[in-house]
Amino acid sequence: MVILYKMKKVFDSNNGYASTDEIRKRGIAYSDIQKHLKAGKIKRIRRGFYKWHITDETNEAATVAGLFPDGVLCMDTALFHYGYSDRTPAEWHIAVDKDSSKIRFNISYPFVKPYYFEPDKLIIGITKEMINGIEVSMYDRDRVICDCLRNINKMDKEIFNKAIQSYVADSQKNISNLTAYAKKLHVYKKVQSWIGVWL
Repeated sequence: MVILYKMKKVFDSNNGYASTDEIRKRGIAYSDIQKHLKAGKIKRIRRGFYKWHITDETNEAATVAGLFPDGVLCMDTALFHYGYSDRTPAEWHIAVDKDSSKIRFNISYPFVKPYYFEPDKLIIGITKEMINGIEVSMYDRDRVICDCLRNINKMDKEIFNKAIQSYVADSQKNISNLTAYAKKLHVYKKVQSWIGVWL
């Protein structure tokens, strides 16, 4: 019970997640990690990374937030959240630093799709949103539209068109932010071309 209590403290201090290194730094042996894994008290999310499992059913938003605390939800995930798309994304779209290890995204669950950005571009337009009761980092409406314009040739045309139309009709849009972001992200001409005619 002492080991379980010590282990829970490690997970509690990391929002329910912990790596092998973090657990072992608290003086807990690898054999104890394996023992609690087999007992179902913790769950392996990927190699060397675990979730405290003595909880209710798994919440994907919580898993994504725990696995990628440095990530920012973007593109299709954000479009669906803001009501700019009615297609439920098959993957969680996450923006991360371009120097992030690619290996960390090789996981069987949940499905994630990373987008890599320079650090100065990554921080533009980050806000906090709630998904299934979990606070997550997500790009705001104006940044999401800039990213759609950046990825116009890779996006499904129907999703793209609905996103633009929904943004134009959204009372919560912020044209000042859109303009500022577009200049920093080098899509200002696309904003003028695609959105300027509607404003």
